[in-house]
Amino acid sequence: MKRLALYVLLLLALVTVDGFAQKGSWQDIHKVESKETMFGIARRYGITVDELVKANPDMAVPGYNLRVGDYVFIPFPASQAGAAGSAPRAAKPVPEGALRVGVMLPLHDDDGDGRRMIEYYRGLLMACEDLKKEGVSIAVNAWNVPIDADIYRTLVKDGADKCDVIFGPLYSKQVKPMSFFAKDNGIKLVIPFSISGDDVDSNPNIFQVYQSPEDFYGRVADHFAYRFKDYHVVVVDCNDKKSDKGVFTFPLRKKLAAKGVSCSVTNLTSDDGVFGGAFSAVKPNMVVLNTWRSPELTVALRRLDELTGRHPGLKVSLFGYTEWLMFVNHNQDKFFKYDTYIPTNFYYNVYSSKVAAFEARYRAAFGSGMMDYLPRFALTGYDHGMFFLRGLHRQGKAFSGAEEDKNALQTWMRFARRKAGGGYRNEALQFVHYNTDKSISIINF
Repeated sequence: MKRLALYVLLLLALVTVDGFAQKGSWQDIHKVESKETMFGIARRYGITVDELVKANPDMAVPGYNLRVGDYVFIPFPASQAGAAGSAPRAAKPVPEGALRVGVMLPLHDDDGDGRRMIEYYRGLLMACEDLKKEGVSIAVNAWNVPIDADIYRTLVKDGADKCDVIFGPLYSKQVKPMSFFAKDNGIKLVIPFSISGDDVDSNPNIFQVYQSPEDFYGRVADHFAYRFKDYHVVVVDCNDKKSDKGVFTFPLRKKLAAKGVSCSVTNLTSDDGVFGGAFSAVKPNMVVLNTWRSPELTVALRRLDELTGRHPGLKVSLFGYTEWLMFVNHNQDKFFKYDTYIPTNFYYNVYSSKVAAFEARYRAAFGSGMMDYLPRFALTGYDHGMFFLRGLHRQGKAFSGAEEDKNALQTWMRFARRKAGGGYRNEALQFVHYNTDKSISIINF
């Protein structure tokens, strides 16, 4: 288990993490001071050393030492752990005018969902710390809401109905009760990740960050057809029967036909003559595969190398998928060579000095780097925190998320209301452009 050391922000924000008799509930979070021992900390809180170690499993690792400044979880004594009515230590009064933030996500170390959400939560707390420097007063309450949680029990916890904004849930089955709760209590509900259902269409308090593939690629196709109207488009069938990218290629071909943009279709396994015959010798060519998968991409790049080797004057560009950002380490040179565009609503820029500074700060605070996922969850939490909390502080109930945050480290957002009386959906879209001069540019729409 990685140490769940919480950020120093906990000294300035009101934080209650409530697991309601589930794994991961604790009575307090203790910052280790000079000369403290595990025995002394356990005695101070009326628990045994074994209980302390169980709540912080890394303590059982050979060679473990307490470090000044670490944060450790303080569990309830075993005699109280399952008792009805056991609750975290009484919270400090919330400062007048503070923005009240709730987090209802799986904040545990039992599985990947929990670990990812802890990282997201850490990023959110880091945003709160930075906003405090801007004069924003924030009080945070966090509840552990795993997949099997009774969400109704969480919603009746003290303080839940006092929130100005709640981030959550992670799971679709928890959306409807949280949606009703947010609407009844005038709370903004930020649903940060993939959720099925259409609650956002009827609840004006919801901000749905996730974009469905149909919505996302529909907008991608619109911008593609306009931006590349002077290109000849080559759609390559990669014979991937499991591909889900028809959600892009089918509407794209219709839009291209409607706009009179020339387009041809070829197959990845076609002989050289047929494959090359699909390309224009007069116009620049934009190649679109009908799958995102790495093996097919590798073959396609080899075919393009062979084709451009035989015809050096042929102009070839490549249009990909968000998943290709996972393959940059292996294919970046080819992406540069073929003037590649990748549509996305996030971009983890390893060359950004701001991202590097964030990563160093995160590592210093938590003793390890961010998990190797795209997008990076801590950066996602940070960007969400800066976007929504700054917006709510400045605009209050009138906040609609329509003005994008141009300073986002990774996750660009811009919201719009689709239906009268409904909530807001994220419509942010970027093309990451790998230029032939080996520079990378971001095109925001």
